[in-house]
Amino acid sequence: MTTTRATEPHAPPRSRWVAVIMVTVATFLVVTAEQLPIGLLTSVGSALSVSEGTAGLMVTLPSLIAAVAAPVVPVLAGRMDRRLLLIGLVALTALAGLCSALAPTYPLLLAARAVVGVAIGGFWAIAGGLAVRLVAPPHVPRATALIFGGVGTANVLGVPIGTVIGELAGWRAAFGALGGLGLVAFLGLLAILPPLAATQPVGLRHLADQLRNPGVRAGIAATFLIVVGHFAAYTYISPVLQDLSGIGAALVGPLLFGFGLAGIAGNFAAGAAVARRPHRTVLVIVTALALIVLLYPLAGGTPAGGIALLAGWGLAFGGVSVSLQTWMIRAAPQAVEAASALWVAVFNLAIGLGSLAGGTLVNAVALRGDLWAAGGLLVLAGAAVWTARRNPSLR
Repeated sequence: MTTTRATEPHAPPRSRWVAVIMVTVATFLVVTAEQLPIGLLTSVGSALSVSEGTAGLMVTLPSLIAAVAAPVVPVLAGRMDRRLLLIGLVALTALAGLCSALAPTYPLLLAARAVVGVAIGGFWAIAGGLAVRLVAPPHVPRATALIFGGVGTANVLGVPIGTVIGELAGWRAAFGALGGLGLVAFLGLLAILPPLAATQPVGLRHLADQLRNPGVRAGIAATFLIVVGHFAAYTYISPVLQDLSGIGAALVGPLLFGFGLAGIAGNFAAGAAVARRPHRTVLVIVTALALIVLLYPLAGGTPAGGIALLAGWGLAFGGVSVSLQTWMIRAAPQAVEAASALWVAVFNLAIGLGSLAGGTLVNAVALRGDLWAAGGLLVLAGAAVWTARRNPSLR
């Protein structure tokens, strides 16, 4: 493997894999915290007398706040030891989970969810590029894949388990369990994570400088288009499976579980490939996503076709986060934290805009039209990736 110079300035003398695993646990916590309300909307709405649509703000609000917090938190943190900052953000996530469990009214519950958004944005701005600080250069792609493995695991295990807890013991117990997991992650990071001095504080000038970096610009544009396109389509995957593919409602849950498993496999496969060829790996992923989404209205009209395309979709999208984060590390070798902060901000903003765009398209042009439009965005993402083909740091 060709070792990137992106990792050399802050590379540790030896790899700290136990710390990487603990950061993965924290990743699992943060993603579960962000998405847990998806399985609790009905019970929360019923208990606090709000509609399911209003209850959905528990998911939308943290994503939008995270988009703002991602660049702001590193700027405000200045020269603060990133170990202390990361531990503090995990503690904030745990506290927000406990406050959610105890919230007597919906506005107070939303306030706790807003705190989760701050923690999510700040956490990913730091944790996304943390592998370069914890392992030797040859191991950075593998460690990055492991850290992002917490994302897929949260989707496959964290959110479903939280939903089951909510069904058996009530939604407050689910949020309480989240707070307990946060306490475990907090203590683990406190005991294991080494000091991580801020070698260069992130300022507004540093963020602006990254927008003048052609590799970062291409990565940001590709991220925005990929994530908007994916969530415009995937947010409505349940009606797509049922109405277009003719799959019964009882099978949707197991199929989405399979989607998550395919995503975990895609994450580690991409982590291995991106170490050798970052640009080619991202181009293959976005091409596969575009083809799958565009083919769905044509080849997804049967249960077999829909299931096959869904599995490929999960495999391809599972590699998006680790590949694009590695892209940022390679494109901005001396400013990983600043580039990561911008990337996280755009990623979270794109999640919210993608879901919103998907809903608008489904209402205006139905499911097939939504898939065509989402596929078109993914084609544009491929074009953005292609523009960086001559960038030497991404070859």
